[in-house]
Amino acid sequence: MIDDGTGLLTIGELARATGLTVRTIRYWSDEGVLPPATRSPGGYRLYDAGSAARLELIRTLRELGLGLDDVRKVLAGERTVAEVAAAHVAALDAQIRSLKVTRAVLSTVARRGSTAEEMTLMNKLARLSAAERRRIMEEFAAEVFHGLEDRVDPDIEHRLRHTAVDLPDDPTPQQVDAWVELAELVGDPGFRARMRQMVEFNAGDRDADTPAGASMWFFKRLVKLAGRAREQGIAPDAPEAEPFLVELLGPDADRAAVLERLEAGFHAQANRYRELIARVNGRGPQPLHAEDFAWVVAALRSRTGS
Repeated sequence: MIDDGTGLLTIGELARATGLTVRTIRYWSDEGVLPPATRSPGGYRLYDAGSAARLELIRTLRELGLGLDDVRKVLAGERTVAEVAAAHVAALDAQIRSLKVTRAVLSTVARRGSTAEEMTLMNKLARLSAAERRRIMEEFAAEVFHGLEDRVDPDIEHRLRHTAVDLPDDPTPQQVDAWVELAELVGDPGFRARMRQMVEFNAGDRDADTPAGASMWFFKRLVKLAGRAREQGIAPDAPEAEPFLVELLGPDADRAAVLERLEAGFHAQANRYRELIARVNGRGPQPLHAEDFAWVVAALRSRTGS
């Protein structure tokens, strides 16, 4: 404090009183957020008690991450502290979400041992908006069902067209990994062709009297009957498997055609597709019933010579 009875402080004295550096105080003063109360005859900046209180507010706002423009508006009375805080919270939330995605991508890159090109693609896919992810899935479904919309089981079409891919704002590395693999899978022409073949078979099996949901009814029945046979330890090629096939398909079914349809609809990639969707959406492992379908496929193969 200068010894003239005014109670004014030099910039050095203000720095010692607040614990800030002279350089910081001078910078804020130069930026107009901490103007001096007056100047000494020699031109040195002098600060009063109001300056010290103002400095504490500036320091608090800066420690909370606010920029000098926001600080200036608060000090000028153009915005309240509450308004600036609310805006800054929103900005921080966006930054936190971005950092979590960044962490998840880098963790996936490290685990996969990805190349620079793979990392770039992975980062791009991970940062897509919900609308962009939905568009990718809609384009996939549109190609698979093109021209078959009125002939496919409506239940199957609805399930595939409205598959939700809800990657959260703070995804785990496993969710990012699953979404990247899923996006690559639905963009694979080979996978699209196999899914299209499955839909074509479904369309060919239906007629005007086939009720909606019949395909899902068959799926559930297959799982139930094959599961029962497997629990009893019946091998697919054993004579004891025949009654299960008859109960599932009927006595006069074209078993070679059924086998072809099962192999088209329940292949490894289709199972992986279902598994990846569950992972992206944060659900636990889903029952894919791969062993039940494998049992029926093996039973049919043993009886059709395939």
